[in-house]
Amino acid sequence: MVRIIRKLLLAGVMVAMASSVVDAASFEKATFAGGCFWCMEPPFEKLDGVKEVVSGYTGGHKENPTYEEVSSGKTGHVEAVQVSFDPSRISYGKLLDVLWRQIDPTDPGGQFVDRGAQYRSVIFSHSPEQKALAQKSRDELHKSGRFKKPIVTEILPAGKFYPAEEYHQDYYKKNPIRYKFYRYNSGRDQFLKKVWGDEKISHEPVSQDTRGKWRTFVKPSKEELKKRLSAMQYKVTQNNGTEPAFNNEYWNNKREGIYVDIVSGEPLFSSLDKYDSGTGWPSFTKPLEPGNIAEKDDWSFFTRRTEVRSTHSNSHLGHVFTDGPKPTGLRYCMNSAALRFIPREDLEKEGYGEYLKLFSK
Repeated sequence: MVRIIRKLLLAGVMVAMASSVVDAASFEKATFAGGCFWCMEPPFEKLDGVKEVVSGYTGGHKENPTYEEVSSGKTGHVEAVQVSFDPSRISYGKLLDVLWRQIDPTDPGGQFVDRGAQYRSVIFSHSPEQKALAQKSRDELHKSGRFKKPIVTEILPAGKFYPAEEYHQDYYKKNPIRYKFYRYNSGRDQFLKKVWGDEKISHEPVSQDTRGKWRTFVKPSKEELKKRLSAMQYKVTQNNGTEPAFNNEYWNNKREGIYVDIVSGEPLFSSLDKYDSGTGWPSFTKPLEPGNIAEKDDWSFFTRRTEVRSTHSNSHLGHVFTDGPKPTGLRYCMNSAALRFIPREDLEKEGYGEYLKLFSK
């Protein structure tokens, strides 16, 4: 009997260990530096899909550094946080969106009241995919025109991460009064308020049915859209403008992937339905998601045309004509400025994994 009990206990331990290994394997790491790590923990810890956020030191040459050593600026390390997250519930891209809303990415000499290279902003990539996403996100932030100064946040390969002393972990919970006093006097919140206003980022987990996210999309104010979009993107989507033919981003794009709304991200068209109409604008025979397309009469040029708008952001996309090829006979003539292209290889990472099956036939 004792032998049987021992076997059962051993089996239970092995199952528990296997479960723990599987659980650990399902999580990925993201490492960000944004000045004082006390202020970088709370925004990530509250996200659905984040398992743990650890304050620590990384990027330098000193092994097992102390807080005092890193603060001196002589170790090469920066204060950073390492985020363990479940990519099936929250994407790395979403974490990057949260990061930008915590820092001043134009400051090469530190962050807010904390000065020195040990407080500069850095994204430490753990894989080529993270590096590519970080570069893309940084480029998009630069193009948005939200910041007048250049974006100087570095993107470096992740190295050894040293957890900070225990009293630094969850400092905002352990010492709420001191934390709030420091944070207010650091100038961080005042800066973020000035740059981002009351804009809130969606923290919804990644869904297998990505279409559901666009149903709850809340359109930003005109002022916010002017900050987020380029002049041409705003002119086209908000003022029913038209970009120049043959001088736009996607008219001659032949890569496999899907096209989504530049404002809301709702899926609109597929490269499988794209063809060369000879007009100089990206043209499609049908929508990828008909429910994300709205059509209305347009009499702006003293003749009836059918305008195409996106359902959830109500952005002007272009027009649809009846001179297209078979089998639909339609030509959805779109403005590149109203679209964002997601290449086939990035669909999963960007949260559009359900559309990969379209390209596997």
